[in-house]
Amino acid sequence: MKKPPPDVGSRWYPLRPVPEQVALVTERVRFPIVPAGRRSGKTERAKRFVVREALRTPRPFFVAAPTRPQVKKIYWDDIKELAFAHLLPKSAVSETELTIRLPGGGSITLLGLDSPARIEGTPWAGGIIDEIASVKPHAWPEHVRPALDTEDPRYPGYRAWCWLIGVPEGLGHYYDLYQYALHSGDADFKAYTWPSSAVLSEAAIESARRSLSPRQFRQEYEASFETAGGRVYADYGQDNVTTERILPNEPLLWAHDFNYTPMSSAVCVVRGDTLYALDQVVLGGAVSAQSAQEFVERYKGHERKEIELFGDPAGRAGEKHGQLSNYVIMEEILRSSGWKVERRVKKAAPAIRDRQNAVRAKILSAAGARTLRVNALGAPHLHKGLSTLQMKEGSSFIEQDTEYQHITTAIGYLCDVLWPVRPPGKEIDVKRLAIPSINYY
Repeated sequence: MKKPPPDVGSRWYPLRPVPEQVALVTERVRFPIVPAGRRSGKTERAKRFVVREALRTPRPFFVAAPTRPQVKKIYWDDIKELAFAHLLPKSAVSETELTIRLPGGGSITLLGLDSPARIEGTPWAGGIIDEIASVKPHAWPEHVRPALDTEDPRYPGYRAWCWLIGVPEGLGHYYDLYQYALHSGDADFKAYTWPSSAVLSEAAIESARRSLSPRQFRQEYEASFETAGGRVYADYGQDNVTTERILPNEPLLWAHDFNYTPMSSAVCVVRGDTLYALDQVVLGGAVSAQSAQEFVERYKGHERKEIELFGDPAGRAGEKHGQLSNYVIMEEILRSSGWKVERRVKKAAPAIRDRQNAVRAKILSAAGARTLRVNALGAPHLHKGLSTLQMKEGSSFIEQDTEYQHITTAIGYLCDVLWPVRPPGKEIDVKRLAIPSINYY
C-alpha cells in the first residue's frame, strides 16, 4: 500500500512560549550562545529558525554538529518535514550531500565538524552549531567565525549569523564562549539559557533526578556548567563578578606568582572589607623587569602612585647574598617612575591549604558574605582560574598546573597576608609577622 502523504503543516505544531526562547528568536543577536538544559526545546527552536530563514532568504544556510552522522540523526528528517520536502522535486533534496534546495533560492546543508575545513569556501548567510561543547575547540575561531565574517559583495551590510547551542559540559571552550557572551559587552554575542523544567513535566524532571548524579543532573537538566573533578574554588561564581574599574585616586595592590610562562600577577584595590581584582599583568616568557615595565607603562596616568607588593616569597631569592631579587628589581623600576612602594611578602610561603582557604573565605564566607570581586574582562586569567581550577587527581588540595593556576596562587598570597584563615589552635601571632598594618581609607 502506498504511504499517504504527510499532513502538510502538521510538523509546525505550537511551542510553549518560554520567555528566553522567544527572546532568542526575536532579538536576532548575531552569535547567541545557548547552553540550555537537555530536551528543553533549544534544538527544535533552532530547526524552525534556520528553515524560516532559508525559506525567505535566497542564500545558503548550514546546520552542523560534531560529526556528520550526528547532525544527520538530530536534524535531517525534521528539516525535511519543516521545509515541506515532500512537495519539492526529487532533485531538490540530496540524501548524499544532505542538502535541501528551496524554491526561493535558499538552501540548507548539514555538515559534520570533525573536519572543520568543510565549512570554508561557501558564502553562508547563517547557521546552527549543535552540541558545540563536543566540537573541536579550534573549529569556531579558526574555521567557522572567519567563514561567517567573509562579506558577499552582492549583499552589502549583511552579516552572517550562527547559533551555538548545546548542553553545558565541562569548563572548556564552550564555557569560555558563554563567559564572553556574559561579560564582554560585545553586541554580537549574548547568552540565553533556561532549565529543562521550563518545558518538561515535573514527572520527567523527577524521573531524571532519581536516575542521575547531582552533578550530571545539574549539567543536563539545569543548564549548569559542571566538571567531573573537584573545583578548588567551588563557591566562585557570577555573584563574585564585577564591572568595577580602578579609580585614579586609589592605592594599588599588586599580587605576584613568579612563574616564567606565564608570569602572572593581579592588580587589585580594597574598598571597605572587599578585595576587587580588576586588572592583570600576564606575560608569556617574561621576567620580573618586563612585568614591572608593563605595569609602569599601563599606569603612567594613575594619580595616586602608591603600591603594595604581595606574592611568592621565592621571589626574594638572592637577597641574602646581595643579589637583585625579583622584588628588588621591580621596586627599583617602580620607584624610578615615581611610585611609593611597600613590600608585603612573608618570609616563608603559607601552606597551600591556608592560601586556598583565605581565598575561599573571601569568595564566600560561612555567613554568606562575598568579599572578593573580579572583573572578568580586566582580569580574565583570574576569573578563568577561580572558575575552573581543579585538584590534581587523587589529591584534596594540590592544584592542577595550568596557565590559570599561577594567578590564583598570586591572589592567594595576598589574601593570606591581609585576611589569613587558620584552623582552631593555629591562630596567627600578628606581631611575629613583622608586617606593618595598613589603613586604606
